[in-house]
Amino acid sequence: MKERTQFVETPSTAADSIDAPPSKQQSRLRVILEKLRQAGEVTVDSLSAEFSVTAVTIRRDLDQLAREGLLKRTHGGAVSIEPLFYEPFKNDNSFQAQLEKMADEKRRIGRAAAALVGRGETIALTPGTTTMEVVRGLPLNHKLTIVTNTVNIAMELSRRKDLNVFVTGGHLRGDWFSLVGPTAIQSMQQILIHTLFIGADGIEDDSGITCFNSEEADLNFAMVKLSKRRVAVVDHTKFGVVAGWRICQTSDLHVLITDTGTTDEMLEPFRNAGIQVLRV
Repeated sequence: MKERTQFVETPSTAADSIDAPPSKQQSRLRVILEKLRQAGEVTVDSLSAEFSVTAVTIRRDLDQLAREGLLKRTHGGAVSIEPLFYEPFKNDNSFQAQLEKMADEKRRIGRAAAALVGRGETIALTPGTTTMEVVRGLPLNHKLTIVTNTVNIAMELSRRKDLNVFVTGGHLRGDWFSLVGPTAIQSMQQILIHTLFIGADGIEDDSGITCFNSEEADLNFAMVKLSKRRVAVVDHTKFGVVAGWRICQTSDLHVLITDTGTTDEMLEPFRNAGIQVLRV
């Protein structure tokens, strides 16, 4: 059967309400949101000076974005909306420990990975705290479709009205909030994925990309087969680690993004294999 690719138009926000050319306000809104994505906060005074407009104009811009749920207003400016966590996530000690481990490195990796996403793409993400950082850095108003089998990622994406989100079926693996099993794999078979972001428990030249759970390995491998471009997002602590189940071979990767703690010696086999390596 010939595979069909389905893209669903997502509703536009004020930052992308018409196609071209963008108005001065639309350009400001895009820049404001990008600054928030990078820095986490903005001030009325700094934005007023940068755009050479009045503070009243900037306040109106920020109020408009706040009404659309894209930022949170503060007395002197605005901050990014905090990541969405429900009680099960707050109270799960192992999950919180993973969030805090190598947090800065994962954040840098996630932002660099998100910058690779093109307008109109369908992207998929394997479970993990590094791929969660990819989600948090996704560009705004790019008409993206996101494929995920992870409940916590889906909940974070629920705040993004500019995204079309597809959540797989499957049974819940409670300790990592991921949906796995044959139903999850079957639900993806009609989807053509442009870019897959792969988190892992281990990465090693000969053994490839590995994880500790067999069902997740099966699902992640299914995503690999359905994707055109495959990007591994792993911090330096994962190199040389071989977990029990292979997700894919090293040769299946197109891009590898890691942090500055990774040495040239660690990366040499991957560069020699023709993989694009980004160290951030």
